[in-house]
Amino acid sequence: MTANQGLKIAVIGGGSSYTPELVEGFILHHKELPVRELWLVDIEPGLRKLNIVGSLARRMVEKSGLPIEVHLTTDRRKAIEGADFVSTQIRVGMLDARARDESIPLKYGVIGQETTGPGGMLKALRTIPVILGICRDIEELSPDAWLLNFTNPAGMVTEAVLRYSNVKSVGLCNAPIGLIKQVSAKYNTAPDRVYAEFVGLNHLHWITRVEVEGEDKLNDMLADTAGYSARNVPAREWNPDFLQSLHALPSYYLKYFYMTDAMLAEQLEAFKQGGSRAEVVKRVEEELFEIYADPEISEKPKQLEQRGGAFYSEAAVNLMRSLHNGTNDIQTLNVANRGVLDFLPEDASIEVNCVVMKTGPLPLPLTKIPPMAKGLIHAVKTYEQLAIDAAVTGDRSLALQALAHHPLVPSVEAAIAMLDEMLEANKEYLPNFFASSFK
Repeated sequence: MTANQGLKIAVIGGGSSYTPELVEGFILHHKELPVRELWLVDIEPGLRKLNIVGSLARRMVEKSGLPIEVHLTTDRRKAIEGADFVSTQIRVGMLDARARDESIPLKYGVIGQETTGPGGMLKALRTIPVILGICRDIEELSPDAWLLNFTNPAGMVTEAVLRYSNVKSVGLCNAPIGLIKQVSAKYNTAPDRVYAEFVGLNHLHWITRVEVEGEDKLNDMLADTAGYSARNVPAREWNPDFLQSLHALPSYYLKYFYMTDAMLAEQLEAFKQGGSRAEVVKRVEEELFEIYADPEISEKPKQLEQRGGAFYSEAAVNLMRSLHNGTNDIQTLNVANRGVLDFLPEDASIEVNCVVMKTGPLPLPLTKIPPMAKGLIHAVKTYEQLAIDAAVTGDRSLALQALAHHPLVPSVEAAIAMLDEMLEANKEYLPNFFASSFK
């Protein structure tokens, strides 16, 4: 659309429980991001949720009085055509697939998590071909559009798009904005007065600087061993001596690498009690959609914060605003490495601070890289690049090499057994790996 007409935004996975937060952001920031058409897209099995969320979105827009047209569709191409921004928030296989990603590795004594380890790899194998299909539509129907991806595993999906398509794309996650908000609240200051330097990959980053009003607060944050966590990661405290010697604040996902035995034990116990994260999310979503369906509700419900992905949509709206207006502000994003981490390939997706210009994000040079983190970053990136290539080609040998070289997988035997079972369990979503079965 032209600037005078306003913006067209397509949300792929529009039936997501996160969508009301996205709509709230479009309403609050309409002056800086003049959305005229909002297209919410989903697949047939998600149509019920799409209609519920879409009706709530329309009530929210009606209450605001803004000239935003909300369209609901299963026609992805119609939504993408002429779009200025395409946002992806999909879950291929839905929550049932997530439950398998979490449960199968546990049988082999391995961490079961939806974006980390074997579960994360299977999610990538299911997701990357679908995202690349969306990219082909964008290349044809809206070649100037920005694709903002916060479908997990966000770093791997972003890298696949950068390597295997011509689409302008940025990946984003809620963890960095969540950290900024936490620090802002802790020190009772505005978020734009907080600076934190992120080093690493999506769900595998270290924070090496925390400054509030120009004052170094890293040591204060390191002393707060219980404060930095997330709803979807067990809240086990960090060892204070370890944090002080690391002199960097690790992502809460790094608990799976630094506290593997304890985290595995917690997962096994939770699974025994029927409390896997997938089951918890199912219950939360059911409650949310009951609330969303209430015709009297015309704003984002407070209960959405329990969903575990708080601030995802706020991060997306912030990025759209910055790209549209060329604000040159700093955001933490998933972008191509291009030499920022000199021990990784140029085309590797990394998660670092960027200046967001109208032409796209420009990664900032890093001032501190924990030397002890380099080995783990390199090992996980090697796994990620093998898994991305496996997702695109359907090559089982690449998938096996990816899994066998993941730091959380204890042996080749475990990798072989897990891979066979997990591929078979996901057969309907992996045509690349079962080509003869789909002819």
